Parts: sequence; structure tokens; C-alpha cells
Amino acid sequence: MIVGNERITGLSPAVVGELVAELGPLWHERHRARLVSRVRMRAVGAGARYKLVFVDRLLATSVHPRHGTTHDVLACWFGVDRSTITRAIGEVRPLLAERGCTVTPGLRLRTLADVVGHLGTSRKTAILDATEIRVRRPAQGTAGRDRFISGKSKQNAVKVMVLTDAEGRLLFCGEARPGGLPRYHPGPRLRARRPPGHRTLGGDPGGRRLSGPRWADRRQVVTPPHRKFRKHPPLWYEEMHAREKHAHSSRRIRVEHGIAHLKNWRALARHHGRREYLPATIQAVAAVASHQQNVTRPLAHAA
Repeated sequence: MIVGNERITGLSPAVVGELVAELGPLWHERHRARLVSRVRMRAVGAGARYKLVFVDRLLATSVHPRHGTTHDVLACWFGVDRSTITRAIGEVRPLLAERGCTVTPGLRLRTLADVVGHLGTSRKTAILDATEIRVRRPAQGTAGRDRFISGKSKQNAVKVMVLTDAEGRLLFCGEARPGGLPRYHPGPRLRARRPPGHRTLGGDPGGRRLSGPRWADRRQVVTPPHRKFRKHPPLWYEEMHAREKHAHSSRRIRVEHGIAHLKNWRALARHHGRREYLPATIQAVAAVASHQQNVTRPLAHAA
């Protein structure tokens, strides 16, 4: 089936098979629990069978954010009604979002606390940055309408925090905030649960927000070198500052690659759906993208 091609879904057949084996029973269990919980005139299992099996539901949920395909087009591809595709995506997307980012075959990170704990155990450095996802403008008269206007792009957007390791593997993607709010807001969870030895590499000068006075050891947050001489700097300082800035950029480029890998999914480049579905979409894409990374680059993990 052409819809199952890796260029269409962004997932290899092996990853699709693993997702089906893992999420299929969970989807059937939740579906049956939903049927049992309501008053029924017929027994559970009676009536017509679903035309869209779980494999097709998973493929439709993958193609939708990968290429921004509308529900109408997906309904034509799978030979079902548009409402069936909408219902299928609404059921499978939360299952994918709950998986978290796959670091190793037996380790998944679902929250910032999980990320901090993993970094403290592995003694690795995380690279932090934020990216903007364009969204539809809130309707006129909506409270907080101006909060989504980004001061950087001057467009309606949502800011998302992205954490990768030194190799560019995705560790966390989430904490969506309106585009008009400050870029970095890891919250007290990331600060309070910071283990000894944990280091965070700030992606750009905005990362200096992390090294505020509430941090006991500012060396745990590596940010771009601060420029001390504003006017008429000496030549030796210009050369030293350029070397330090280049060294920092060489390290932080990994998170840029991770963001670019996420932006290959059209739903994270520009989201045309409802904004309330965006956080689950972000987490679902991060879950399947990190899983695909883990399959395509297994040797780097062992190193």
C-alpha cells in the first residue's frame, strides 16, 4: 500500500510494526472500555465491523502531521468517511503522545523530570533551544488574542521547548506557550530537580534566563559568551570572543539539527488545526521521530 511507504509516513516498516504491536492492544482495550461504560441496546461487539483497521488508523495518524494532509484527502485514500478519519486520529494521537521520547529501546522520557533524571544518571550534557510553530490567529474578541503574536517573527505562533543530547537525539519536546511570552520557561521542575553534575547548554543568548540567581551553580548552564567590551574592544579580545562563540555554536548546532528533523513534519512547521490539539501533536511527533532515530542510528547509542 502506497500510504505505508516510508516517504509518506516518515516511519520505516519496522517502526510501524513495533507501534502496531504496542499500541494495538492498548487501543482495543480503551475502545472496549468506552463501549462498556455507556448504556447500550446491543451487546458489545455486535453491529457492523470497522472498515478502518488499527494499522490504517495508525498510518492515517502518521501521514496527517507528516505532510499536513487534510482529513478529506485521507478519507479518499482509505475509502472511508471524513468523520472516520477524524475520530481515528483523535483516538491514536493521544496513544502516540503518551509514549514519550525513545532514548534506548528500554528507556523513554516523558516529562522534564524524566529528562533531568536521565541526564544526572548518564552524566551527559543537554542542549536546550526553542522553536516557533505558526498557528491560526485567534478569533476577534477572544481573550488573550495578542499573546500569540511573536515578537521575533511578528506572526501568530506557539513557542516549544526542545531538548537534545550532544549527539542531536531528541530528549524532550513540549511545554508549548503562546508566542508572545518569554522563550524559555523550563519551570521550577527543571531547576529544583537538577542533579549534581547536570549541565545544560543554552542554545542562544535567550538561554541566559536559565542561569539566573535561583541557580546555585551557574557553571551548570553553559550559554554563549557574554561580550564585555561594547565599544572599541581590543583586537585580542575580538579574536578570543570569536573563538569562544564559534566553539559554542559548534556544540549547539546539534539542537538545531534536532529541530530541523522535527520541522520535516509539516504540522510542526505550520499548524492549521485547532490550537488545543497542538500539544498532543507535538508530543506524538516527537515520540515517533525519536523512535525512528533510535532505529536508524543504533550504533551511536552503544558508543
